Order: sequence, then C-alpha cells, then structure tokens
Amino acid sequence: MRGPSLVLLLLILVTSAYSWKKEEFRNCNLTPFCKRARSRTTGSCNLRATDVSISDGNLIAKLVPKEENPESKPLLLTLSVYQDGVMRLKIDEDQNNPKKRFEVPEVIEEDFLNTKLWLTRLEEEQIDGDSSSSSVVYLSDGYEGVLRHDPFEIFAREKGSDKRVLSINSNGLFDFEQLREKKEGDDWEERFRSHTDTRPYGPQSISFDVSFYGADFVYGIPEHATSLALKPTRGPNVEEYTEPYRLFNIDVFEYLHESPFGLYGSIPFMISHGKARGSSGFFWLNAAEMQIDVLGSGWNSNEIMLPSDKHRIDTLWMSEAGVVDTFFFIGPGPKDVVRQYTSVTGRPSMPQLFATAYHQCRWNYRDEEDVYNVDSKFDEHDIPYDVLWLDIEHTDGKKYFTWDRVLFPNPEEMQNKLAAKGRHMVTIVDPHIKRDESYHIHKEASEKGYYVKDATGKDYDGWCWPGSSSYTDLLNPEIRSWWSDKFSLDSYVGSTKYLYIWNDMNEPSVFNGPEVTMPRDALHHGGVEHRELHNSYGYYFQMATSNGLLKRGDGKDRPFVLGRAFFAGSQRYGAIWTGDNTAEWEHLRVSVPMVLTLSISGIVFSGADVGGFFGNPETELLVRWYQVGAYYPFFRGHAHHDTKRREPWLFGERNTQLMREAIHVRYMYLPYFYTLFREANSSGTPIARPLWMEFPGDEKSFSNDEAFMVGNGLLVQGIYTERAKHVSVYLPGEESWYDLRSASAYKGGHTHKYEVSEDSVPSFQRAGTIIPRKDRLRRSSTQMENDPYTLVIALNSSQAAEGELYIDDGKSFEFKQGAFIHRHFTFSNGKLTSSNAAPSTAGRSSIFSSECTVERIVLLGLSPGAKTALIEPGNKKVEIELGPLFIQGNRGSVLTIRKPNVRITDDWSIQIL
Repeated sequence: MRGPSLVLLLLILVTSAYSWKKEEFRNCNLTPFCKRARSRTTGSCNLRATDVSISDGNLIAKLVPKEENPESKPLLLTLSVYQDGVMRLKIDEDQNNPKKRFEVPEVIEEDFLNTKLWLTRLEEEQIDGDSSSSSVVYLSDGYEGVLRHDPFEIFAREKGSDKRVLSINSNGLFDFEQLREKKEGDDWEERFRSHTDTRPYGPQSISFDVSFYGADFVYGIPEHATSLALKPTRGPNVEEYTEPYRLFNIDVFEYLHESPFGLYGSIPFMISHGKARGSSGFFWLNAAEMQIDVLGSGWNSNEIMLPSDKHRIDTLWMSEAGVVDTFFFIGPGPKDVVRQYTSVTGRPSMPQLFATAYHQCRWNYRDEEDVYNVDSKFDEHDIPYDVLWLDIEHTDGKKYFTWDRVLFPNPEEMQNKLAAKGRHMVTIVDPHIKRDESYHIHKEASEKGYYVKDATGKDYDGWCWPGSSSYTDLLNPEIRSWWSDKFSLDSYVGSTKYLYIWNDMNEPSVFNGPEVTMPRDALHHGGVEHRELHNSYGYYFQMATSNGLLKRGDGKDRPFVLGRAFFAGSQRYGAIWTGDNTAEWEHLRVSVPMVLTLSISGIVFSGADVGGFFGNPETELLVRWYQVGAYYPFFRGHAHHDTKRREPWLFGERNTQLMREAIHVRYMYLPYFYTLFREANSSGTPIARPLWMEFPGDEKSFSNDEAFMVGNGLLVQGIYTERAKHVSVYLPGEESWYDLRSASAYKGGHTHKYEVSEDSVPSFQRAGTIIPRKDRLRRSSTQMENDPYTLVIALNSSQAAEGELYIDDGKSFEFKQGAFIHRHFTFSNGKLTSSNAAPSTAGRSSIFSSECTVERIVLLGLSPGAKTALIEPGNKKVEIELGPLFIQGNRGSVLTIRKPNVRITDDWSIQIL
C-alpha cells in the first residue's frame, strides 16, 4: 500500500466521520480572491467600452482602462440575444495568453444555441447625462438590452423606458484578474492548513455586482442548508450571516442547518421575485469556486437610490477563475424564468415511473438474506416500495462494479426475484478507484492514462473509502465513453437490466485533500486546472454514468442515476438528494427550502434522506418525516450504518400504520406526480414549488418556506416541532382550499390555526383543480399499471375546475415519438369533460394505449341538490352518493360518482343533473 500509513488513514477516516468543524474549511478571509473582491469599493471599476459594433449577429466591444495600464490588456465583450427573452454576456481575455481560460463545456443545450437572434443594428442613446453614448439592442417584444459605454455597464430594461430588470456593474465593482507568465520573484502560492496551491498562472479571479430591480427577495444558488429567501450577508444591520454564500462542491459530514456554507453541489443561478415587477433570473456559467454576497439595505454608505430603485437588490458575485459567461432572464413570471433557464441548461429528464415511487436504503443491507427479509417484511406489513438500495459494503473490498461473493453470491437471482414483484435495485458506484493492481478498472485506467494528474503530472493519489485511490478524468469525452462502457451487462458482472446506479462522493470527496476534496492545482484533460472545473466534476460523472445506462439498454431504457454533487444541467442526467443530513427536527425543517431551492434551479427530481442519515430519530420525528417526505419529488428512506435499524415496521403497530399511510399517500398520487414530471420535462416547471411560484402577487407567500406546493393543486405544510397540537397554516389566494384529511373547506388569503393530528401533516387541494389518483394499493408502482383512476374535483367559487393526466409506458423513450396519453379535464356549468391534450396522432411514429377506466369521481364543493349524473356517450345515468374521500382509512364523507367506468383514453362528458 502506497501513501500515508494505515494509522494515518484511520485517523483521517475517523476525523471525517465527525460533524462539521469550522476550522477545517475556508471562510472568505482565508480565501484570497474573496477577500480581495470584498475589499473593493463602489465605482472602483475603471473600464470603458470602445470599438462597439455588430459582428456575426452579436454586439462586440473592447473593455479598456480609462487610464493606460501596461499590465492590463483589453478584454473582449460579446453580447448575444436569444429567443424567449434571454441575453448572454461573455467577457474574456484576448487569446494571446499563457493559456486559454476555461469555459465549461457541454452544459449549454445545442437547441438553445440554435435560437440565437441575429442582431443587425445598434441604436445609440444618451443615458443619465453620460458624456458618451450607450448602445441599445432588441431583446424581445417589450424589452431591450443596453451596453453603457462609460461607465461600463450592461442592463436589460423595459423597452422605451428607464425601468430596469437586471444589470451588471451598476455599482462599479467589476474586476477581472488576467493570467500572467510567472517571473522571478513572483510568489503566487496559496496555503491553507497543511496544503499548498502552486497557482502557476497567478491570481485569475473575476468579480462583479448584479442588481435585480423590482425585487423583494432573491432565491436560488444551491446548495445551502438555509432559508429559501436568501438573507443579506453584507450591510450595516447584517448580523446573522456575515459570510457570503459559498458555491464549492464539498463533502460535509453532518452539515449545519441555517448556514451559508457551501455543500455538495453548486448552481450559480439566482432568481428574484417581487410584487412590483415579477421575476427575473441570472446565471453565470462558471465551475470554479464562487462566493456570492447578498447586499443588504445601506451596504454602501454612499449609495443613493432613486425612488424607482427602492425594490432593488444588489448582489456581488466572486469567482476564483473562469470567464464571464452570463445569462439574463427577463421573466416576467417565475415560471417564465425557470423555463428560460432550463432552455439554456436543459430540461429535466423524464424518469421511469418506478423512480418516482418510494425507495428503501441503508448503509448497508448486510447480505442477500437481509435483502430478502426486508423485501418480505414490506409485503407482510402491506407497505409498498419500488427500489431497494445497496451501499458500498456490497462490493468486494470497496471496488466498484464488483460484489462481495460471500455476502452476495447470487446478485442476478436477487435482482430477478425483486423484479418479479415489479421492484428494482440500486447499487452505489463512486468516482474514487481503488489503487489495486488486481482490480481491472484501476489497471485499465492506469495503463490508458485516464486518471486526473497532480501538479507534477503523475496520477493523482488521494484517500477515500478504499484507501489509496485515483479519480478518472471525466472532463475528457473519451474517458467518459470508456466509463460508460463499464455499465454493460457483460462488463458489470452480476448486474441485470433491473439494476440502477447511485453516484455518491462525486464532489469529488478526498479525505486527505484540502477541505476534503481534490487539490486545486491538479490537472485535467487539456491542461485544465481542477480549480477551474471543480464544481462540474460531479456533473460529468453523473453524465457518464447516465450515458452508461443508456448504452446498456441500447438507448431504449430511461436511466435512473442518483447523484450528490451537481452543477447546472445535472437535471438532464438524474436525481439529486441533499446529502448527509441528521435526525433532528431542524434538518426536517430545512429540507423543505433545500428541495425548493434545487427545484427552482432546474433540479426538479430531488429529496432529503427521510429520517435523517446520521443519528437515531425519535419515533415522532421519523413519522413526521415520512409524512412530509411523501411529497418530496424524490422519496427515499436512508440511514448510516451506525444507526439503529429503522424500517417502518420496527416502531410498534400504530407507528407502522402511520408510516404505511404516509407511503400510501405517495402511491395514491403517483399519477399526479408523474404528470408533473412530464410538465417539468417539457417546460422546466418544478414538481415541488414555492408558494409564490403559483401565487406571484401574494406577498405573504414570498418568504414562506415551511409550506410548499406540489404542482398547482396541492399545498403541504410540514410539522417541524415535537408534540405539536396546532400549527399556523397560510393558504394563499382568493379561493378555498380543501383539507385532504376531512374535505373541509378553508378560506384562501388567510392564516389558519390548524389542529394537528398524528395521522398526517396539513395538506390541501386547491379549489379549481382536478387531481388524478390511483386508490388501489399494490406492492409496487409497476403492479398498479392497469388499475382504475379516481378524479378528485375541487370546485372554486365559480363551480369550475380543471386538471391534467399524462400516461406513457413508464420506462422507454417512446413518448418522444408520440406514444403517450395526455388528457385535459374541465368542469364547468355542471359538466365534467375529458378531452385530448396531446397533438394529433397523425404523424406520430408510435402509439400508446390503455384500458384503464375511471372508477370514482369525488366532488368537493359541489352545490347541494345533485342526485344523478348523465354520462355521454352512452346516455347512461349514475347515482351521486356519499362516499369516503380515501378508500384506505375510509376518511371523510364526500359526494361521489361511483363506477362511471369511462375509459381514460376517450373523450367523454358527465353532466350533473
């Protein structure tokens, strides 16, 4: 064994297993580029725009110092405009440099690039009494982009007015440190604890201010365990957060809640929202470490705000390396912004149906006997689940793509037995490769030169779970392709088509590295330093894994890959979870804003470990976590190997019943969730939504992150304290909400003192919506395929409602060729109508059909007096009678049309008589 001694390794592992220690990680003062950027004062930027012209459909210019500086070369500026109100600003050095600055590849969608608008002319305008002119370009109907020459500034505004939407450098904080050749006497090394960063090209950071106009709050920039609405980090009255929000993918054990400290993933995307204007968004395509300040009111004592700017929020963006490659999204609504953002970085992938159901995981299920026992216990206790997970201990000596053949002698048979019940299995595959000459993956990667190199050009050797480990250089497309091939059934011996993958530790986590990650001066394909791409390493790893599952299924099987580290665009390759949380009420509480922040940043398939990864949850906490977690887009129970077993049947009959009912709720709503996943796949609109995304004019919703919407129809309020008797629930909007426990109506636009029960968390259906369910409960989602539907109609004050249902085969890509059913339901004037929301079947290369029927229609808020209904076609009359809101548990008593038996694929109507 090479590298540190075994004793040192054990010390490293033990230390890593303890909770977050502040002194082990950098703060801004210990991060030179952040400290420099924060010390700059308003107006310190001395650049002006010259040589402004149109070239290849772009506005181009040079940024030069107002006063000559032999050390500073002109910067090249390019401004481009794309369809749907997206403006792109790039600023880079001239290419006559020691090396090319890194631009993050394969994040921007090719289809987006094809939507570029070809600029043909510039309008010149004098702004704010400037001595020089400004250049104005068309952005979209109603909006235009402006390059202010001197002082240099870029902004988007409403056309023909001074109403700004977004701007860069309005406060004059722009700074761009250019690469240099090292000269004798230059000392660019940076040291943190025992680690030295060689920094061969000197300081190369970039910083600038971004202003959001008409904003009451800003959100986004995951991942942080904190509130949904970002808190000010600088200003005269800032006391809670004095550190900027950090974006640096890092493995943090037992992370703190309520902290701006960076966690496992990074998306440099921020969305603003306010009653005055609506929403706008800003994205910086940069994978280096980033620090972002939200500047509180009065942050600059010399600041003079115009009356129109009183709802402006200023922010300061600071990055260690890279280029300026930024995108302005003008909204104006929150769903417009996420649509615009995901048009750039990619729409979320469409998961298989099984992946949207419940997952059961533990580090680790010991052996095949343990797996079979857990599987049978779910059946014995009538609890559905779809996926059983195996952590690292299932491998042979922590070598991925292998099995411990003593503990798991028949992995194929094990997977096939689960599949016979419609279930699947997930195994873990991490990026650290054990340096063992007998391990075929290591031997091949080493011989081919496929590992990341250290600063001296040797294979980088770090420490992780297997001990001495190296890391494949997945920036290189050739190496990603090689990695993808390892998931074939021939290569991954013991795998089957029912096996899917979990990518953990992909920050990448390195136990003996600086801040538990890879050194910044490690080298990747093309001489790229790790500092330049760090935040995207996990992105490329999940991409390569996802492509491997695609290859395995000959492009016919939708992959499922769960990742921990992420970057912009990760939504194209799988799901993300919030990492190693703790079994505490505060971690249940913070899981909701964490999932919402991921959701509005494109990562719509996300969730937190139910019950908390570390520690032993008290029973009430575990039950409450299941009740909230049932509404996460990704729903998985998971626990550390040092915790007590916590499968749902281990806590007494009553608690088993409560957890069973929570999981049943998820399965009942799977048709609704799956429809929402398709909406996200089409438009980027998330499944879990902040209240303000559905109620953008309701100010009381802007900072509410204890409740969340599932789609546009369900509102869920978590219970975050033990032995709670009552909870305050704010129900936005003007229409009523129907309690899913009792079917009682609650008035919108009010905060209600809600009596808490142990059997559920407060959850409501919005008046005016129709939600599809499947009320018959099976062992897995696969076995529910042919079951009938229930439609729950919640009528608004106009006695109207509408909703949708999307169905496909749940596993293949045939839906892209038109093999799906998409129904639109409307209720008005006493009539429920089902119509086709899908494009005409003409021209479709594939067709999907279903024999499923509607067996129940629940009517909430229907005016009294209705006794019968007429079904057309068929001229069939059916009775309207009282029935349970839910078949399981027989809760509530509601007007119900039983057994209308209309086919889900057909056009039909049901008239209330």
